[in-house]
Amino acid sequence: MSRRLNMRVAFLLLGIVLAAYLAVSYFLVPELWLFHDDRRKVPLNPMVTSTEQGIPGDPINVGLVGSKEQIIRAFNAAGWDAADKVTLRSSVDIGLSVVLDRPDLDAPVSPLFYEGRKQDLAFEKPVGRSADQRNHVRFWQTPTPAEGDGPLWLGSASFDRGVGLSHDTGQITHHIGPDLDAERDLVIGDLKKAGQVSSTYEVPGVGATKTGRNGGGDPYFTDGKALVGVLRPAAVGSGAGIAK
Repeated sequence: MSRRLNMRVAFLLLGIVLAAYLAVSYFLVPELWLFHDDRRKVPLNPMVTSTEQGIPGDPINVGLVGSKEQIIRAFNAAGWDAADKVTLRSSVDIGLSVVLDRPDLDAPVSPLFYEGRKQDLAFEKPVGRSADQRNHVRFWQTPTPAEGDGPLWLGSASFDRGVGLSHDTGQITHHIGPDLDAERDLVIGDLKKAGQVSSTYEVPGVGATKTGRNGGGDPYFTDGKALVGVLRPAAVGSGAGIAK
């Protein structure tokens, strides 16, 4: 009887600790950041995304010109997978993928906001067996005029180097690698290798910085430019018509 009672007490304490963690990390601390985050004391850079709490997130560093269908087809040809939406099921799946070191090719990516909207599209390419490390990119369709045939989609590409706790809120999150330019070049490079890009050009981004910090508190550096790829108007087989 005493052993059973001890088990009940242990589970009760565990439940209390878990509830306290969720309340502090997902409700209390994010609200406190609204008042104490120094990054909110200046207007948000127009080429920086934000978290749901309004904390500056990953900068815009990549873009594509083309239709939604072209983008989906292009990433499929390049060997990238579309990310799933964040649901209870997809959250459990990515957690099991990391813990059990098993694949989750369409693992969800957390929502980021650009001009008040959550990403329209997101793609990923795992590094290793699980979703612990991965290349990933989010895209938002914009009304901005573009060079080429189709709308301009601005995106934020970064490398997830592992799962951990946010430096700012304590929430469970992926931590990004600091070299955002390398990830930007990888995204466009993979699309080029798959023969999906006809040309590229640069647009001003967040501006050069060696001391950037995203919504999870992860440091980053960048030359501050966004590389835009103009997609080919029709599907092209891998290895054919590769852009120079």
